[in-house]
Amino acid sequence: MLQNDIEERVKALATYIIETGSTVRAAATKFNVSKSTVHKDISERLEKINPTLWKEAKMVLEHNKEERHIRGGMATKMKYKERKVI
Repeated sequence: MLQNDIEERVKALATYIIETGSTVRAAATKFNVSKSTVHKDISERLEKINPTLWKEAKMVLEHNKEERHIRGGMATKMKYKERKVI
């Protein structure tokens, strides 16, 4: 029973990430689990459960990883922009 719940969560996480292009952090927040859980679910568990879905989700996460430095720079820019206004 518990195993089925985990498998359902893994599939739901993967589907959400693929459909929305979500980051690990955003998916973790949406599903109320830790980033480590999302990472383990997608990188290890999903490969065994559904290899096709795993490949798609992995591609999205790799794309997000490549763009990570851009999002970080934008966050820093916004942080200092907000400080200037005040």
